[in-house]
Amino acid sequence: MEPLSGRKSLTDEVHDRLVDALCSGALPPGTPLRQEAIAEELNVSRQPVLQALGLLRRDGLVEPMGRRGYRVAPVDSDLVRHVYDLREAFDGLAGRLAAETKAPDRESALRAAIIQGHHALGSGDTANLVAADVAFHQTIYRLSGNPLLPEASAAVWLQIRRVMHAYLQIGYPRDPIWTEHQAIADAICVGDGPLAEKLARDHGRNARDRLISRMEQPS
Repeated sequence: MEPLSGRKSLTDEVHDRLVDALCSGALPPGTPLRQEAIAEELNVSRQPVLQALGLLRRDGLVEPMGRRGYRVAPVDSDLVRHVYDLREAFDGLAGRLAAETKAPDRESALRAAIIQGHHALGSGDTANLVAADVAFHQTIYRLSGNPLLPEASAAVWLQIRRVMHAYLQIGYPRDPIWTEHQAIADAICVGDGPLAEKLARDHGRNARDRLISRMEQPS
């Protein structure tokens, strides 16, 4: 990692760098996180590192190791169930509101998100696939007209990014995701709120079940 720029607060910059590393798999589950090593790598004092780790602990991304500092929190089936239960609720609400609110750029924004997804599928790049998936759902959250949705779901989406990255890298099935995305987008574009909510909830439930099934397969 390069030294920090200082454009944000140091705590925010350290936090953002660590989030990117956690969600990209550069720091996989179980990795020890030493304050001194992180501070040296990012060319900052230990204080912003300690504060950033505290924020990550609050969001469930790291866990304490006593005097040995922190480590990256595990990704297991219990975490997936908890996170995707919340995602199902957020996505269902966002889908219904997006269909009913009728934002002027609704169709163009969803079309652009779907196109981004197909480009990502064509690239086969895990980072592109995760970014496109997150962008699709965040587009729906914006189109919902409820400004609290992105903020309220932020910690959940950090966990989702981490889970998706880990399982796309080991061959998590990709095609059903964008087929389901297209169906959700179609329901929103025709203004069918109940259908959009149902499809969005089903999509989250399907994703949860696929992930847990893969995690619980014998190694």
